[in-house]
Amino acid sequence: MNTFKKTPEQEDNSKQQPACKSKQELIERYGGIGLDKQNDLSDVIGDNDWNVEVTKGEISFGDHLVFPMQIIGTLSHTSGTYLWAWANTQSGFPEHLLQQALQLKKYGEENQIDYLTNRTFNAEINDLHFLGMVASGMFRSSAYYVADYGQGALLVTIKSDLIDNIHTENHHRILTVFPQLISLFEMNHQLALKHYLTARGYEITADSDKLAATKNGNNITADFDELSRLTRLNG
Repeated sequence: MNTFKKTPEQEDNSKQQPACKSKQELIERYGGIGLDKQNDLSDVIGDNDWNVEVTKGEISFGDHLVFPMQIIGTLSHTSGTYLWAWANTQSGFPEHLLQQALQLKKYGEENQIDYLTNRTFNAEINDLHFLGMVASGMFRSSAYYVADYGQGALLVTIKSDLIDNIHTENHHRILTVFPQLISLFEMNHQLALKHYLTARGYEITADSDKLAATKNGNNITADFDELSRLTRLNG
């Protein structure tokens, strides 16, 4: 009988996470760091084609880059619906690859977020990126990947020291990642930037319309209007 030892990304982290009560709160808390990690993934995999080996629990890029994965869900381009991996009984995904998807379901049940608990719902590709950022940020994965196979797309998260260590510090990335994030999704800009910088290890001071953050002598400053929308971001 095969036995599987839980890796850190398979441990139940849902109990350790702050309570978010809506989709907007989820992207505010996890979107920045989730999107940030995609830059490191891109630097590592380049233009290599992807291949998934479900039986091995691995996703590979080219001949030499092979990473363990967790399967979050799938999007059908034909029907325009998303299906959580834990609800996809026809695909026969191994249970040890569904741990993060199940933890998101549990988190949704505890915080009454239907988006995380409905087995399927109408969706588009942006929903995969939303869920990828949330899962990547919540479970401290190295990145997420949307593997498009023509009729649909598979959403997975990846854990790899190679990705984690390619850029241990990249202060100026914040100045491009955060404007990209707030252009993609509706959110409170000030809260989202605070969560992003906190996840990056910055010390933060803030009032109603200003934020300042410091780490290792590097500084980020931001101004916001009366609706907490970003008006200036410097570093």
